[in-house]
Amino acid sequence: MIEAFGHEPIVKTLAWNDEQATQSFAAALALQPALGHAFIELRGDLGAGKTTLVRHLLHALGVTGRVKSPTYAVVEPYELPGLAIWHFDFYRFHDPSEWRDAGFRDIFASPGLKLAEWPDKAAGFLPRADLVIELELLDETSRRATLRAQSAVGRELLQAAP
Repeated sequence: MIEAFGHEPIVKTLAWNDEQATQSFAAALALQPALGHAFIELRGDLGAGKTTLVRHLLHALGVTGRVKSPTYAVVEPYELPGLAIWHFDFYRFHDPSEWRDAGFRDIFASPGLKLAEWPDKAAGFLPRADLVIELELLDETSRRATLRAQSAVGRELLQAAP
């Protein structure tokens, strides 16, 4: 299938043997200028490391203090000089229309970085992600990360991934 940006989807699979590897990936991703206007979906089972990846990414971008999971709040906003960030967790959604009812359309239409855990819980309402990161727990410390670019922005991010 040819994507909207005129190429086959680009897929990259990475092995993260420990949390340091996750942190290194996040630090490399944080250096990419395209990240400032990206929508990234984070997929994987409970405990796969989605929130850990977001935490490392936000710290690499310059967020200080505690980065908490938005499981109960649904969204946690962060403001950095020149960059708005929203971290979503749709795990508690029972119906995808809750996304529309929550008024998130305006956030997704605005500039900034959007990170969404459990995007399938808002299926049909979310825009197409630029980058999908699927995490698979291999053992206590190891993860397999499958990254799939779905736009030109996603392709930029993926090509820069270590």
